[in-house]
Amino acid sequence: MGHPTVYPTGSTIYNKEKAYSGYTIFPSIKGALLIDMNGNEVQLWEGLQGFPNKILPGGFVLGSTGERNPRYSYQDQKDLVQVDFDGNIVWKFNKTEEVEDPGDEKYFCARQHHDFQREGSGTGYYSPKEEPLTDRGNTILLVHEDVHKPEISDKRLLDDKIIEVNWDGEIIWEWKASDHFEEFGFDEDAKKALYADPNYKEYKDGSGSGDWMHINSLSVLGPNKWYDQGDERFHPDNLIWDARNSNILAIISKETGEVVWKLGPDFDENEKTKEIGWIIGQHHLHMIPRGLPGEGNLLVFDNGGWGGYGAGNPGCRNGVNNAIRDTSRVLEIDPATLEVVWQYTAEEAGNLRFDAYKFYSPYISSAQRLPNGNTLITEGSDGRLIEVTKDHEIVWEYINPYYKNLKNHRLNMVYRAYRVPYEWVPQLEKPEEISIEPVDVSSFRVKNASPGEGTGKVTSVEGVDPKVKKVTGMGEEEAEEEVVNFCVTSFGK
Repeated sequence: MGHPTVYPTGSTIYNKEKAYSGYTIFPSIKGALLIDMNGNEVQLWEGLQGFPNKILPGGFVLGSTGERNPRYSYQDQKDLVQVDFDGNIVWKFNKTEEVEDPGDEKYFCARQHHDFQREGSGTGYYSPKEEPLTDRGNTILLVHEDVHKPEISDKRLLDDKIIEVNWDGEIIWEWKASDHFEEFGFDEDAKKALYADPNYKEYKDGSGSGDWMHINSLSVLGPNKWYDQGDERFHPDNLIWDARNSNILAIISKETGEVVWKLGPDFDENEKTKEIGWIIGQHHLHMIPRGLPGEGNLLVFDNGGWGGYGAGNPGCRNGVNNAIRDTSRVLEIDPATLEVVWQYTAEEAGNLRFDAYKFYSPYISSAQRLPNGNTLITEGSDGRLIEVTKDHEIVWEYINPYYKNLKNHRLNMVYRAYRVPYEWVPQLEKPEEISIEPVDVSSFRVKNASPGEGTGKVTSVEGVDPKVKKVTGMGEEEAEEEVVNFCVTSFGK
């Protein structure tokens, strides 16, 4: 049915008995926005960008003061700053690289993108056994670096680099994706497609670079049961990330830099990966931290959409973004057995498999495990935040009401949202919580619209039983089960 033109925004559902109540922070066009469960805007750090925004205990917020000129770069944030509740900068990092774009003087730039973590918390979200540091400690960041790697492509590459900086802003450790090309498992078709077009983006000055991996998440594993059981792959210091353009999910050794665990880029490589199915264009891969339900399992927003490199097909002739799927999934995966232990898909949301697009965010998005076992999902492309129970019931929903017009397109997208306890923001009084019952959309009408049923003449037709409620194209209802028989091809597993 596509996206409706009339729908409520703000908080639309809230079951305070079943939800994990607290504050939610997300980057909006207004700045870093903090809301309560009823959607009240309790604090705005005006203009503070977030790729993403994260809140720390004590009402501190992490974000960026600005973005490098997008005419000559791609998704580079100028800095990463920590501000207090009143907006004062208490920590800043911008010393990744000195840049000089046309029309600008040289300046130091962080080139940060997509993710970062402060020491004390592997994921950056609340866990009763972790707490990010606010006045000391190291920070890991995803940053960019332009490189030439002829073994990968003859074009300049926009490489993903991980750096660790101390409180004084000194870079004390780094890792570059391009140094580990042969560890990623690209087959010959993928290497050929990647060499010819590494997701190349051309800038206004005639230069350009290939966003060949596009790593979009970064976390520290932290203490976990797998390492406690003797599995060295899951050392607490190791780092976990995912790359959407290459369909790779990986864990790297902090000590050696080597890839020690991996899913993708070929999900047909064995029976276990076939059972998971193709993970495409994914975001926010991380290990659920100790102290939360599902601890040790991996959580990822499997966007679908497009991604990967390989042989060409009818949907992708050159083999770039050759994996395509028009629906999303949230997956919780046991990293040792590769078993999917929980998921949220369009079917769990109450839709037929034929209508799987009704849960679909082809870009951005995230998932966070909450202390009560619920999962906060950012369905980012439509600006929709939902909290769902283990049994897939929606107990909170919020639709971002702030839109940006971009080349005649209206976007209310939300990159990533986080839920934190009220106690993390002591400057605010705990708000009054009022449940919001879901609206019966079948009877909801706008001003001057007919109420619908009962407003017109009803005519009986001979031979028709009005008690039978049949939809054209479906099978008849039977005594013991309903038969759904649409005019569509059969679904494979």
